[in-house]
Amino acid sequence: MLVYSLISLLILITVSKFSYAYNLVDQPNERKKHPKPTAYTGGLALSFIYVISIYLFNIIGQELNLILSVGLLIAIVGFIDDKYQLNTGSKLSLQIFPIFYLVIIENLSLIHIGEYNFFKLNLNTFSMPFSVICVMFLINSFNYFDGLDGTLGFTTISTLGILYFLATDENTKLFLITILIPLLFFLFFNFSMLGLPKLFLGDGGSLLLGFIISFTLIFLANQNIVHPILLAWTISIFIFEFLSLNLARLKNRKNLFKAGLDHLHHILLKKNNSIFLTNLYICLLNIIFFIIGYLSFLFISPLASLALFVILFVVFFFFRTTYLV
Repeated sequence: MLVYSLISLLILITVSKFSYAYNLVDQPNERKKHPKPTAYTGGLALSFIYVISIYLFNIIGQELNLILSVGLLIAIVGFIDDKYQLNTGSKLSLQIFPIFYLVIIENLSLIHIGEYNFFKLNLNTFSMPFSVICVMFLINSFNYFDGLDGTLGFTTISTLGILYFLATDENTKLFLITILIPLLFFLFFNFSMLGLPKLFLGDGGSLLLGFIISFTLIFLANQNIVHPILLAWTISIFIFEFLSLNLARLKNRKNLFKAGLDHLHHILLKKNNSIFLTNLYICLLNIIFFIIGYLSFLFISPLASLALFVILFVVFFFFRTTYLV
């Protein structure tokens, strides 16, 4: 892991210096409040590191290695979007190709969504379309959280930490650590700590992390390593916020695809004026939601946990649209 850590640091430094040298930077504007142009290639750097990890840790497994290697393609899609500001249709169209490859060509699609007391929710012929829709949904929900320094990074780390807790085999845990280490190093760049050049994840990073987490959840569900409802709880804050924001926009007749300052992190930052507290609140929410779901699963039943997931979303949506405006 020491070699992997050094490689991660070296690639992040190299990519950030290259980005500033060739003007691959995000310019400040009315919506983007960073004080100076900042490199948006953090996602590309992470994708390079993850591809290298395949060769360093070749015991991880074919399906998990495929997730990391194809992740490079989704990172490139995000990089193209950052550079050329693609419209929504073009961006979604390009996202489809790496997703289709894993779901249709490699058959990495969700088979079932869990056993609940006396029945099992098998997807059968709906497996592939359901998987594509869910991955698209989750990828873009991750993209929603990339608007403030550290928010997506820390929230993804909370999900990785929960998955590590749930994982029962060392191979899966090694894979999760492989994802985690470069992300931790990235945060030092994101906050310009220790004199390191400032670096954003960019769309390449948000799409990459959403892509990796999405297919990791599918893998864990299909291998019966973790029950699907518990997997849903690990990303509850992403799901709740994505649905709540879009439902609120529909209710207020706003454009679903237009960037705005109505995301949860923007609202919390406005209320407490602290990036640290905003990131802490969001991470804690994700962890608390998981604990509620895990305890209901453990001490009541999977069906109770599923019902509680829906109920808690309704509560979140009501609170989000009533008090966090």
